[in-house]
Amino acid sequence: MALHDYEKSMNYCIRCSHCKWIPLNKIKSKRFSGNCPAVSRYNFHSYSGGGRVALAYSIFLGRTQISSEILETIYRCQLCGSCQVACHLIGEICEPLEIARELRFKCVEDGELLPEHMLMIEGMRKEDNPFGEPKAKRGDWADGLGLKNINNEKADIIFHAGCMFSYDQDLRDVVRGAATLLLQAGLDVGIAGHEEACCGGRAFDVGYRGQMENYADDIIARIKAAGATKLVTPCADCYSAFKQFYPMIRKELDIEILHTTEYFAQLIREGRLRPKDRGSLTVTYHDPCHLGRLGETYVPWEGKWKKVLGQVNIPEPPKQIRRGTGGVYEPPREILRSIPGIKLVEMERIREYSWCCGAGGGVKEAYEDFSEWTARERIEEAKSVGAEALVTTCGWCERNFRDALIDTADDFKIFDITELLMGD
Repeated sequence: MALHDYEKSMNYCIRCSHCKWIPLNKIKSKRFSGNCPAVSRYNFHSYSGGGRVALAYSIFLGRTQISSEILETIYRCQLCGSCQVACHLIGEICEPLEIARELRFKCVEDGELLPEHMLMIEGMRKEDNPFGEPKAKRGDWADGLGLKNINNEKADIIFHAGCMFSYDQDLRDVVRGAATLLLQAGLDVGIAGHEEACCGGRAFDVGYRGQMENYADDIIARIKAAGATKLVTPCADCYSAFKQFYPMIRKELDIEILHTTEYFAQLIREGRLRPKDRGSLTVTYHDPCHLGRLGETYVPWEGKWKKVLGQVNIPEPPKQIRRGTGGVYEPPREILRSIPGIKLVEMERIREYSWCCGAGGGVKEAYEDFSEWTARERIEEAKSVGAEALVTTCGWCERNFRDALIDTADDFKIFDITELLMGD
């Protein structure tokens, strides 16, 4: 795909500004009514979904050149998808999320690059992770757990840890805990260890499409060699890449893909996993963008828009219209309700209308102040409903929330749902 493939979509934006707010019937307060971190922070139309569509159309028509200011506008966006969810509530043709991503593909193709993203891509090319950490240490998190090595033996389940969980020492208990819970349930689990590579999703989001294609081929080959029936990951970013990005580039994984929360909820229902008492704790749950609205399976479409009755455009054949409702929302909540002592309270913006943590789309790498501002907004929303802790199911979200609290005296707690399942 390229910008010219979205010409009808770019021309269809009606400048309604729905992309800046959660739906009117979902708003509970002005304070937490916005849905787009970029336009909420910078308060300028070009930073909204509709503004980026207008910018893309102008670039497509040759009326606007990519300057340093334009480049900042393009990349100060987490690609969280909230604008597209809002847009598709009133129409089905305009696709602000896909257009925003296509702008980045064009930037990379034209050599308009951000130095911070170039460093990330260089780390991926050298060590197969965005941090540039040694690949030889990628599997160290699993030392002593007794997991199978899928590089030389078969396993029914491939456990894909992801880059953040593989290298962030602060999150080591989460990934070890997730794998341990699967083993305790009697499951046949294997990992690629130091041979595991990045899913490529973050490269895709910053405009390096070819980089992700290479990683997709690597993972497809490992799945075939392992003879596995399921791929399970604790990483929401990886989950979204497997379920949504890979089908976009026609690299579907021929295997059942599950986030750990989906599998844990199933195991709890079957009585194979019994949550431990956490004592009395009031928590709220943060829906990660990549597990929620960006966790829907993408269905490729090749067709045409047909005008009927002289004015209504319909897709022929019918196509998937993604409104964010098909993501993973209930399993994490089901788990939290099953843990003795845990009381779940909901924030104002939840499920497909969730406010982004701020870490996605290359923003954490290039605009860390904006990334942490976005996280602090979510933390304030969590506190406003009386929560003592914020629970999420994404390593990037947890890392960003923790970073946002580093320079404060705030003792507000951040947990991954796996930490609560493991107990003390």
